[in-house]
Amino acid sequence: MDSQTAGVLPTLPATTARHGTAATRRRFTRMVERIIEGGVKLTAMSAIVVIFLIFVFVGKEALPLLWQHPEPGLEHEAVTLDNLIGPTQYPDRPSRFVWQPVSNVPKYNLLPLIVGTLKTTVIAILFAGPLAILAAILSSELAPRWLREIVKPTIELLAGIPSVVLGFFALIVLASWLQQMLGLRIRLNALNAGIALGLAVIPIIFTVAEDALTTVPKSYREASLALGANRWETAIKVVLPAALPGIFAGVVLGFGRAVGETMVVLMASGNAATTTPWVTDSVRTLSATVAAELGEVVFGSPHYRVLFLIGVILFVFTFAVNLCGDLYVQRLKQRLEGGRA
Repeated sequence: MDSQTAGVLPTLPATTARHGTAATRRRFTRMVERIIEGGVKLTAMSAIVVIFLIFVFVGKEALPLLWQHPEPGLEHEAVTLDNLIGPTQYPDRPSRFVWQPVSNVPKYNLLPLIVGTLKTTVIAILFAGPLAILAAILSSELAPRWLREIVKPTIELLAGIPSVVLGFFALIVLASWLQQMLGLRIRLNALNAGIALGLAVIPIIFTVAEDALTTVPKSYREASLALGANRWETAIKVVLPAALPGIFAGVVLGFGRAVGETMVVLMASGNAATTTPWVTDSVRTLSATVAAELGEVVFGSPHYRVLFLIGVILFVFTFAVNLCGDLYVQRLKQRLEGGRA
């Protein structure tokens, strides 16, 4: 055995041990990664399963409306498609669409509740959308750093205010202001509830819109400024169109939040199930009806089933709005990308 061989052989066990330790470390790392990946997948699937089970439970409680038969002498309490959405058989009433589930002749017409929900939601989006989008443009494009650090946390702080506090503010303060300024006859109405609801929606639209504006490439701004546009023209004519899909997604999310909000409209809308077109009249929404009546309803009664049907309607409506919004955002992205190409 020569001197070179004698110098190499003693190092082989140490080299083998190092390779074995590295291989063991890699196997351990891969095992940890698989465990983390499995945990993430399990968490995601659990959320989907929980949502599906909630929908199944709500639907299971509402479906008996399709095949229930009223007891003899109680035919007037039967819930059919006609008395859910059609006019009631009382032509002498001021409104032919009546939600009056607790009476000698119960009436379960959903049209006043749907009209009230749409009125408050549209007012909320019309109030919150422009304010949130303009605030997002100010925060991301125009404001100096010190002002941005004030505006952004202040607006996002609204998301942490409980909805019952916003409802209390609308009930005591906002309703009085609106009545004095506009000379309203009815203090609690759709306008009051919609504005209060908009305060709850502003942080959602603002956060998504600002993120969308921030992700626009910096080269767009530099090219616009190099062509002679000022910062305001760059923000409105260049950055805003490029971020339009994300901004629209924020508006859709805000719309879904406004449809399902409960406490604000329960406290600030007046809770009168009417179908008038005026925003200064009291209204009653779908979610507020469930919150106000489900705790005292007779289990298994037609009233009980109709309240769960309202839950199904809210679920389906929110899902449809989000789905349509997502499809529109995808088409908008394709159109903008094609225009840029």
